[in-house]
Amino acid sequence: MSATVSSTISARVSAGITTQITTSIGKKIVMAITGFVSFGYVVGHMLGNLQIYLGQDQLNAYAEFLHSLGPMLWAIRAVLFISFVLHIWLGIQLKLENWQSRPVGYRVKDTVEATLASRTMIYTGLLVLAFVAYHVLHFTVRVTNPAYVTLADGQGRFDAYSMVILGFQNYWISGLYIIAMFMVAYHLSHSFSSMFQTMGWSNQRSKKALEVLSALIAIVLFVGFVSIPVTILAGLITLPGGMR
Repeated sequence: MSATVSSTISARVSAGITTQITTSIGKKIVMAITGFVSFGYVVGHMLGNLQIYLGQDQLNAYAEFLHSLGPMLWAIRAVLFISFVLHIWLGIQLKLENWQSRPVGYRVKDTVEATLASRTMIYTGLLVLAFVAYHVLHFTVRVTNPAYVTLADGQGRFDAYSMVILGFQNYWISGLYIIAMFMVAYHLSHSFSSMFQTMGWSNQRSKKALEVLSALIAIVLFVGFVSIPVTILAGLITLPGGMR
């Protein structure tokens, strides 16, 4: 009898959770959580990339450490991939639901009240997704530039330092990267403060402060990421031995 009751309760709880997730607010909560995971990765990725300013040995040691994680690294990548795709997918669903349910008479009002960043979230998110796919093929899997695979430093480690420089010496790749980083920053300028609102962690008094904080975070991330291709193109960071 107790097993039956327990089974029934578990089924009801599971159904309740599923129902909550499929509702609009449920989707927004999942989007907030997956968005926070993605945000954490973006910050960590920027800090890792900025080690290029510490020299070849430091960046290559960092890259070797990441690869030494083995299965754990792939598990982290899997979580990030699922979070990112789920975030984009739910964003598309919510946008479509909004288009379907919004009365025509409120279009002008919505346009006035909503910021440009919030109204273009779905588009910037899709553009970022397309860039991430290319970026992974370029620097992680190295399919687009198979010659990178043979790069090695004086200690026999994979030369991530030279790979980054060779990649960003291409004006087209650097230009695409800068545009993509602008999209990421622009997306975050709204989504970071929106996350707090969705989770119920903000009010009218803190809303403005969170919006300012979101903008500052977006600017810092943009400058941090973009500084790398800019300094490489300017010749401030060169290949080992000063080669270009």
